[in-house]
Amino acid sequence: MTKLAASALLLLVVACGPAQTSGPGVSREPISVRGWIADVEGQRAATPEMEAIRKMQLYQSINVWVDNAPYVSGGLGENGSFMLLDVPPGNVTITFSAPGAPEAKLVLQNIPGNADVLVPAVLLRRDSVGLLDPNGVKVRVAERLDRAKPTGAMSKVAGVDVPVIATPISQMTDRHDFPERPTPAKPLIIVK
Repeated sequence: MTKLAASALLLLVVACGPAQTSGPGVSREPISVRGWIADVEGQRAATPEMEAIRKMQLYQSINVWVDNAPYVSGGLGENGSFMLLDVPPGNVTITFSAPGAPEAKLVLQNIPGNADVLVPAVLLRRDSVGLLDPNGVKVRVAERLDRAKPTGAMSKVAGVDVPVIATPISQMTDRHDFPERPTPAKPLIIVK
């Protein structure tokens, strides 16, 4: 009888012990990170036509991932725009890798849960990224409001301090869409 009680007690202790996890999972408050890649530093083609082809090939060959986040969804579009969903909040490092160029890291710090981060015009550099439009970087969180207002919190995107803006839920419908890149003012090729 004591052997049976001891076995049952041992089984109970093992079953009620701490749960073991095999690694990181999906956050309960994931963020979205959107933007577009403008170019890789130091690369240029001789003519506008060749430059357009070079960029198209560049965008098709870039790999993007989020360090320590195996379940991120999204990707990179043909025009260089990117959208990453299910990214964990807090401090995040996003790595861009292109053939013939070193890995460029986009570092996000103090990003609140459920935020949408917009990073327009990213220039890939050795080990880091440059922001060609630092004033266009936005960190938004959805709240039940009539109009957007600052929360008082600050995040840091690629070394730039960015205020966190509480935004009406109705204005956050684009957070799951690839961002719209501005189009050039003149057409690249003119046919006569």
